[in-house]
Amino acid sequence: MKLKISDGKKKIINSVYKISLVIIGLVIVLFNDTFGKLEGFVEFIVLYFTLLFITIAHWVFKQIKSIIRLKNEKEKTELLHLKSQVNPHFFFNTLNNLYGLMEKDSKEREMVLKLSDMMRYSIYEGQKDWVSLKQELDYLKNYIELQGIRYHKKSDVQLNSEIEHPQAKIMPLLFIILVENAFKHGLENLEKDAYIHINLTEKDNKVNFIIENNFELQQAPNTEGIGLKNLKRRLELVYSNKHALSFDVTANSYKVKLSLKLK
Repeated sequence: MKLKISDGKKKIINSVYKISLVIIGLVIVLFNDTFGKLEGFVEFIVLYFTLLFITIAHWVFKQIKSIIRLKNEKEKTELLHLKSQVNPHFFFNTLNNLYGLMEKDSKEREMVLKLSDMMRYSIYEGQKDWVSLKQELDYLKNYIELQGIRYHKKSDVQLNSEIEHPQAKIMPLLFIILVENAFKHGLENLEKDAYIHINLTEKDNKVNFIIENNFELQQAPNTEGIGLKNLKRRLELVYSNKHALSFDVTANSYKVKLSLKLK
C-alpha cells in the first residue's frame, strides 16, 4: 500500500528540508571558522541546537498562525451565511402558503413554485460545502425560466451546457451572481433586442462558465459591485490558484469568463 502525500504536506516537507540544509551549511561554516579546535565542541553543539530550535519554533509559529487565521475566516463566513438564512426561511414559508391559495395551472402559481424551489435550494443546498454540477445547472435553469415568466418582452436568452460528469462537485451558488447581473444590468433595462448567452462546459476536471449580455450605454455594469466582490472572495477561499475570472466590457456588451479546476 502506497502512502499518498498531499501537495500541502509536500510543500511543508520541502520547506523543512531547505531549512535543514541552510542550518547545516551555517553550522559547517561556523565550525570551520570558530570551532576548529576540540575544546570548542561543546559551544558548537549549544549553538547548533539553539539555531535549530529557533528556526523550527519560528516555522511552527507561522503554521499555527495560518491555521488560526483560516479557522477564524471560515467561522466568520459561516456566521454571515447563517445570518442570511433568517429572511429566506420566512419567504420560503410564505411562498408555500401563497401557492396553496392560487388557482391550479395559473402562471402565477407556476412562478411561485419555481421561486419556492429556488428558495429551498438556496437555504438547504446553499449552506453545504459542495453540491453537484447538475444541481447548480438546474438552479440556473429555474432562475431563467422564472425571469421568462416575469418579463413580458421579447428577448434572446440562451443557456447551453455540455457536462461530462453531472455529479462533479462544485461550490454552491457560484454562477447565479453573474446571471443575476446580466438580467439586472441588461435585459431589465433594454426595450428591445436584449440578449443573454450562457455557456457552461465541464471536461477534463475543469469547468468553464461564459456569460455575455448587452446593455444600455448609460448603464454599464460595475465589476466591483458587492455581489462580485463576494464572488471573488469566495473563489479566493475555496479555489485559491485554481480559478480564473475575467471581464470584457465593450461599448454595449458585457462578457464574463470563469474557469475552475475541480478538486
